[in-house]
Amino acid sequence: MRCSEQTRELVSKVTGVFVLLMGFLLAARLCFGASAESSRSPNIFKPESTPADAIFHLSLLVLAITGVIFLLVFSLIVYSIVKYRRRDGGDHSEPPQVYGSNQVELAWTVIPVLIVLILFLATARVIHSVQDAVQPSASLRITAIGHQFWWEYRYPRLGIVTANELHVPVSDPSHPTPTFLTLISADTDHSFWVPRLAGKTDLIPNRVNETWIDPRQTGIYLGQCAQYCGVEHAKMLLRVYVDSQEEFDKWAQAQKADAPSDHSTEAGRRVFESTGCINCHAVRGTVADGRFGPDLTHLMSRDTIASGIVPNTPDNLRSWIQDPDSIKEGSLMPAMKLNDEDLDALVAYLETLR
Repeated sequence: MRCSEQTRELVSKVTGVFVLLMGFLLAARLCFGASAESSRSPNIFKPESTPADAIFHLSLLVLAITGVIFLLVFSLIVYSIVKYRRRDGGDHSEPPQVYGSNQVELAWTVIPVLIVLILFLATARVIHSVQDAVQPSASLRITAIGHQFWWEYRYPRLGIVTANELHVPVSDPSHPTPTFLTLISADTDHSFWVPRLAGKTDLIPNRVNETWIDPRQTGIYLGQCAQYCGVEHAKMLLRVYVDSQEEFDKWAQAQKADAPSDHSTEAGRRVFESTGCINCHAVRGTVADGRFGPDLTHLMSRDTIASGIVPNTPDNLRSWIQDPDSIKEGSLMPAMKLNDEDLDALVAYLETLR
């Protein structure tokens, strides 16, 4: 009976260690073996920008060192479990205790210090290379402002203001066109994080931080506000559109234009200008000049609304205006509660803002 209990105890311990090892290997598989069918995967192990690439190589060094430590400790644990397990008829007295071994004490002091020093120097090198990068004359400057719970993007040199969907040109290695981002918060702490393009950088009230990206491949890159900023923090998404230079120039030219005028939607425009919409939103070319909410001048040129939560369709737009909490509970946009006629007219007007 005792032998059976000891066997079960041994099997239980070995199984626990095996499960731990399998968890480690599964995590590695998810990180390195994840399908990269498109640039939409927010995977730090698939970098497409110089800052993300530097962080990626640093992470490999850290994982290699910690992986060796893990395997060493794991092996010692398994060895100890098997070697020193309780046996029937064995000597159950306490084993000899070893004190004052200079060699052991030196090893467990010097080796960890060297490991920490290596990691510190490698990390400091990456931080320096990212934060002190030289800004070339051809770079694009963008001011990103974090709000509860959406993103505002301003292109000072281009005279463009947009929201939630950041457009930047691809950076050709032969003609680098990096994008330098000035990060500001309008209310509380936020964090700008697009894993495949750059590391996480905080937006803090009354402080200006900066980061930069130089995407090497066109596509859509997803990110997230990585700092808890309120009830809808998890739905403050990031979408970075990396366009070819020609596509970016075309987009920028379209964004500079005032809102189009369509006489067939005058009723909806009157609803927009006579309700609380103009207190929060701006539409260039109209009396609406609010700054508390996203600029809507080219609303329908965006793929999503509510900071990336739902596709930008007439039905979703209608639901968002009538009852924002039905899409994004806790958002700061008030429910307009318009009658059906005014709501239809308003949605029809907003659909012309392209």
